[in-house]
Amino acid sequence: MTKTRRLRELLDGPGVLAPGAFDAVSAKVIEAVGFEAVYMTGFGASASVLGLPDYGLMSLAEMVQRAGTIARAVSVPLIADADTGYGNPLNVFRTIREYEAAGIAALHLEDQVFPKRCGHMAGKEVIPANEFASKVEAAVRARTNPDFVIIARTDARAAIGLDEAIQRGHLAREAGADVIFIEAPQSVAEIQQIAQEFPNVPLMANMVEYGKTPMFSFAELYEMGYRLVIFPVSNLFAATHSMFRVMRELQEKGTTQGILDEMVKFTEFTDLIGLPEWQAIEQKFK
Repeated sequence: MTKTRRLRELLDGPGVLAPGAFDAVSAKVIEAVGFEAVYMTGFGASASVLGLPDYGLMSLAEMVQRAGTIARAVSVPLIADADTGYGNPLNVFRTIREYEAAGIAALHLEDQVFPKRCGHMAGKEVIPANEFASKVEAAVRARTNPDFVIIARTDARAAIGLDEAIQRGHLAREAGADVIFIEAPQSVAEIQQIAQEFPNVPLMANMVEYGKTPMFSFAELYEMGYRLVIFPVSNLFAATHSMFRVMRELQEKGTTQGILDEMVKFTEFTDLIGLPEWQAIEQKFK
């Protein structure tokens, strides 16, 4: 079964809980634990590739390269951030083709003014609703694999208000979007209202630790009607916390001997990244 078909089956059935990966190793950890899909966070990609904030600084080529690397590292579907599509509907057309060719199973496009910014940052602006609908329609027309999932994301809640965001969600659905993603609702009531406005439409929810949206479990959101739930920065924040812990210990004591129990073992890590398989290939061709 293709990754795109598998993702479609998950969306139509048990739903999708997709933790965020910022590189190939974090994606492999997600798969190893048993998750059935991975989400590539644009926030994490910008941080890990450039060491810079999610401010529209990653180019299409950089995002496709990162997404393709992650997609190839795992056997489960990858859902990827595609920002604004990197331009007008013509650019969106190319974006879809590039993401498809790189092996991604789904992407989301947003209606922010470029350069965009993280959905949980202040100061967002959005393009006119008709322009957003045109970009979604271009994305749908551009895909060559009908199973490739197009997710339409609107950031209008922060820029204009929830009613406008909901209206844009309906426009995106009419333009052919498979999943609707209304970013950063700010209360339990708003999360519930969105679900009520789209009773028969797959919805996506974004759970960002310390973000603008109240936190819910996957089961709670699924019960409300959300079929795709991402936790995009959990791994990134946890890894950064752990690195600070280890580096402070090393700076203070000159060794990490006292905190080895906080690290994976050398062989555990090399097994995760596939060393035994590569050793077997090496032996075969000796």
